[in-house]
Amino acid sequence: MLLIVLLDLYSLVVLGAVIISWIQLPPSNPVATFLHTLTEPLLAPIRRVLPDAGGLDFSPLILLFGLRMLRSLLFAGAL
Repeated sequence: MLLIVLLDLYSLVVLGAVIISWIQLPPSNPVATFLHTLTEPLLAPIRRVLPDAGGLDFSPLILLFGLRMLRSLLFAGAL
């Protein structure tokens, strides 16, 4: 199913954004800009809801968890 593949690809994009944040590429870097553009629309609302965790950003973890849950629901429906 195409939607499941797209969810898997987006999960990889989110993981890429996390890795980019760890190596601290400058925001002007094209890869960083591309990943930020793709992930920020879903990460920003999660960040607004999550309480402050002492400088740690758990929003990608929450997003990945949500994507996995959605994938599981779609996969169960596709069977």
